[in-house]
Amino acid sequence: MAKAVIEIENLVKRYKELVALDHLNLTIREGEVFGLLGPNGSGKTTAINCILALLHFDKGSVKVFGEEMQPDSYDIKRKIGVVLQNVAVFEELTVQENIDYFCSLYVKEKSVRRQYVEEAISFSGLEDFRKFFPKKLSGGLLRRLNIACGIAHKPRLIILDEPTVAVDPQSRNRILEGIQKLNREGATIIYTSHYMEEVEQICSRIAILDQGRCVASGTKEELKAMIKIGEKIHLEAEGMTSEQMEGIRRLRHVYQVDYQNGMLKICCNGGKHNLVHILDYMTKEEISFGRVYAELPTLNDVFLEITGKQLRDSAE
Repeated sequence: MAKAVIEIENLVKRYKELVALDHLNLTIREGEVFGLLGPNGSGKTTAINCILALLHFDKGSVKVFGEEMQPDSYDIKRKIGVVLQNVAVFEELTVQENIDYFCSLYVKEKSVRRQYVEEAISFSGLEDFRKFFPKKLSGGLLRRLNIACGIAHKPRLIILDEPTVAVDPQSRNRILEGIQKLNREGATIIYTSHYMEEVEQICSRIAILDQGRCVASGTKEELKAMIKIGEKIHLEAEGMTSEQMEGIRRLRHVYQVDYQNGMLKICCNGGKHNLVHILDYMTKEEISFGRVYAELPTLNDVFLEITGKQLRDSAE
């Protein structure tokens, strides 16, 4: 098993009467793309700030690369890159000058830094914009610059806090592909997002925080196995009677049936042939139906069942 990069044990952080972190426990291992999910107020940002020793906590411990993290743990902090949701670059510096400045905080040798800056520019696709000032960049390009500034010094641990908020699809794909490339090159990554499809695409393991606690963690397959819903089946069917609806509810593995505006939605909690059984019933009862499709549970289903909240709604 890969060694732990971050070990959080019984972490407690209070803001007067508010308990932001309530005995939080998390382990993030080397080589992971670790998704950190949670509704607003769940403790994600507080946890990240505690990992970085930017906040004093009330109880517990935080180890990074096997050592207790302290505000003056500069040797550890040199191995970390942070890309926050709010873009943090200098308006008076060009793209290249911004990347060089942030890289210089960690890399003093000019020849090495020059190479790192060029690699960061290439990585983020900013070759044609190196002499642009930030105010001339689109939102997507500005996000890419923000990431380039955070990763130019080649950190072993990268924390990305919602790096694709309000960017165009092309920039989003470029950012996600870049994150996967950084991971293949050896970086361990903590990734927060309100876009579940991104988390499903790039994260090897995921933790869901709610009210300062880790309420579930595992791979996306393990998380989906924790919830009741196993499959959702949708059918277009006109004029269904209450008796027919009840007949579907009695089918094996069916636990919820909704029928609105001619669309039948059936939730099943397991089984491999639910759709076959439902279509057999519809045929036997001579119920005419149109379009049919089935879908497996998503991370959003997991999030909703475990926390009782829609993640997208919590972002608004």
